[in-house]
Amino acid sequence: MLPTAKIGPYTLPNPLIVAPMAGVTDRPFRLLCRRMGAGLAVSEMVIADSKLWHTRKSRTRMNHQGEPEPRSVQIAGGDPEMLADAARQNAEFGAQIIDINMGCPAKKVCNKAAGSALMKDEKLVRAILEAVVNAVDIPVTLKMRTGWDRDNRNAPVIARMAEDAGIQALAVHGRTRADKYNGEAEYDTIAAVKASVGIPVFANGDISTPEKARDVLAHTGADGLLIGRGAQGRPWIFREILHFLETGTHCQAPALDEVEQILSEHLAELHSFYGDKMGVRIARKHVGWYLQSHDESKQFRSRFNAIEDTLEQKDSIAQYFARLRNGEVFAA
Repeated sequence: MLPTAKIGPYTLPNPLIVAPMAGVTDRPFRLLCRRMGAGLAVSEMVIADSKLWHTRKSRTRMNHQGEPEPRSVQIAGGDPEMLADAARQNAEFGAQIIDINMGCPAKKVCNKAAGSALMKDEKLVRAILEAVVNAVDIPVTLKMRTGWDRDNRNAPVIARMAEDAGIQALAVHGRTRADKYNGEAEYDTIAAVKASVGIPVFANGDISTPEKARDVLAHTGADGLLIGRGAQGRPWIFREILHFLETGTHCQAPALDEVEQILSEHLAELHSFYGDKMGVRIARKHVGWYLQSHDESKQFRSRFNAIEDTLEQKDSIAQYFARLRNGEVFAA
């Protein structure tokens, strides 16, 4: 039986959430994952400094046109007042949930005292949580890691602090900041966080199969799951996990025709959303993820990555799947 997932006044359709990923969870990807069964999709992180929002990258990250409710926007930074202002402005732009990033391990984020680097300064964490919660009248959530390093897994402490500050839900990635994405995620700390607070807790990290989803929910007692890298090139993972959790059986894997349709539609959405030049570039990484299980030699991808035209990209994908159906092997 699926747990019921709530964030503030919002009851999600199901407890599976698309984790925010910089450069990945743009509007086309969020909409696609929602169609494929995700109950919520969180935006790419928006930097808190509004002076930087004039860039094309920031404008696209803040575009939520046509997205189903609730719309969740992640903000990142290390200054309480700046984060509070970013929360207010994003709420005015249509955000219905504000998510604070204390989970990103990237150097360019952590070196600026943001992301998971914040977990080392619990006093600053408290100031940020209180400032953002007090700035808006919509739910505020927090995404964090298990701690700064393996000797300092302070997520349960910060979780209680967050609940006291009025945070409505927590997401915990099962690695420390020092771990980055190395090794395997651990879930004991997430279970400890869940046991220490009364607000919803969502588990995150290495959830790439229906069986893993079931096991992580059982181990942690979490109210739901955040799925990030497991959805790259496999947006149908949400319907697969949902079916398995509801029935205990696997649904049929998408046929080649459906994979082609999903990829082709995603490609068209990227071209439309970003424009021809940027759309072509951004499409390359997504195509690479979709074809990991087919183009193991990466020969097609190397040719695809050299294409600079949207129509040529579309034709190339159509030709690729036609040859794949014929059992042809791609030669360099």
